[in-house]
Amino acid sequence: MTTTAPAGAATTTAPPDSPAAARPAAKPASDARYVALRNFALSLTVFNILGYTLLGFEQPWLWPILAVAVGYTTEIVFELISAWAERRSPRFRGNGARGVLVFLLPAHITSLAVNMLLYANNQFWPVLMGIVVAVAQKHVLKAPVYYRMRHFMNPSNFGISVVLLAFGSWVSIAPPYEFTEWANSFFRLMIPMVVITAGTVINATLTRKIPLIVGWMGSFAIQALVRHWIWHVQLFTALGVMTGTAFILFTNYMITDPGSSPVKPRAQFMFGSAVGFVYAVLMLFNVVYTLFFATAIVCALRGLGWWLAYARKRRRDRLAAAGAHRGAPGEAPGSDLAEKPERTDIGAAATDA
Repeated sequence: MTTTAPAGAATTTAPPDSPAAARPAAKPASDARYVALRNFALSLTVFNILGYTLLGFEQPWLWPILAVAVGYTTEIVFELISAWAERRSPRFRGNGARGVLVFLLPAHITSLAVNMLLYANNQFWPVLMGIVVAVAQKHVLKAPVYYRMRHFMNPSNFGISVVLLAFGSWVSIAPPYEFTEWANSFFRLMIPMVVITAGTVINATLTRKIPLIVGWMGSFAIQALVRHWIWHVQLFTALGVMTGTAFILFTNYMITDPGSSPVKPRAQFMFGSAVGFVYAVLMLFNVVYTLFFATAIVCALRGLGWWLAYARKRRRDRLAAAGAHRGAPGEAPGSDLAEKPERTDIGAAATDA
């Protein structure tokens, strides 16, 4: 591209052999969110393929394909409804094929996770229900977070929890043996190591959720020791959960969900510790499927906390506006509030995936 300088203006051209001319153009910064979602989706896809070919997954081969199709459809339909209600353009439009891909990656991850972790014998419709609930709740259960409406429930965890609550007498979590049933002794040890390595790399370099994992695993170990000391629970049984593939998958791929967990390191640590504390309380009451219910409870309390903080801020803003108006000369108290109701940018903000 050629640029013509105005008449009389001095032009400066770098010599061909100068460092400025030799320096290549800087590459655009990569989208960390896209890379994280892509790697999560690839990891779960590869794990599902290995599960059906080498590990021992018992669900029909067609179910992951149906699960992904249901997740994509639900995401697109509810996004169109949300865009119509909020008078904005759907988020999958305007960026070509890459925009559609990025938009559908969260639904891909959620669908595969729900299908992989739920066991409904030969009935697919409970899995279908879990996927629809998990994907659709992002458009319903939202809270004002830093002046933006964001979902606060962990999608796949919430969908699984709802199905377990509704059909817990005959739907369960996929049994742990499925993850190592067809593997020999060497690969049974290597499978958790591979999952730990892949999940740790993603969480350390992309999602930056290591403080959350430390808080979660630390509190889990502490609650096991406390239950052993006070209630005489077998320590090997309480700590042995941490060695299973299901626990490792939960730690690296579910509780660290970027959209429903804190960003700041201290808040991450507190979030993970809170899940461990709620887990211990539920165990005292002999609640089953404790990992999922503990995470759902903490996410719900976090969303409630955001709404309470938002309500307190609105109340302080109203009182401050009323006080400032009463101090203005020549106007009746409260007239400005009556004529111009307070406007907030919360409802107009676009939601994240």
